[in-house]
Amino acid sequence: MKILELLGQQNSSVGISFNTNFLEANVLNILLLLFGLIYVLREFLGSMLAERQSKVLFAIRESEERLEQANVRLMEAEKQLTQTQIIINQIVQEAETTAQRVRQSILEQGKLDIDKLTLSSKASVKFAENQVRLQIQQQITALAIKKVGFQLQNQITPAVQTEIIDKNIMQLEGKLNL
Repeated sequence: MKILELLGQQNSSVGISFNTNFLEANVLNILLLLFGLIYVLREFLGSMLAERQSKVLFAIRESEERLEQANVRLMEAEKQLTQTQIIINQIVQEAETTAQRVRQSILEQGKLDIDKLTLSSKASVKFAENQVRLQIQQQITALAIKKVGFQLQNQITPAVQTEIIDKNIMQLEGKLNL
């Protein structure tokens, strides 16, 4: 204690002094109060910090689980997207192939129709030509028969008629005798 008194006396000359009486300085009371607060508050603050820490850890675990689930869903969605793109590409290819086939079929059918129309037109023209020829022949024949009929009427006299009839009768008798 004497050391503290000596220190106190030396410091008093400077203007700042150190009070060596612990009871007057309330250092002991302050220390007791401080230790008491630390002891009481340690459990209270410790339990609050532990509770807060458990809540934070729970939130972190929950966030990690959500992240993991989100990653799983993302991977599934990416797989579905890839499969959907493959299916879409197949559908597009099939549609293009079908369109090409239909186009080719239409072109072939068009060619066949054109060929049929050409043949039909040629047949129609030939038929029309034959009809015209037949009509012309019939008209020529009819005119020739009329002309021959007029000429026969003018040239055949009753004597010539009798002679033709007699010849025909003789030819018939010759045929009957054979």
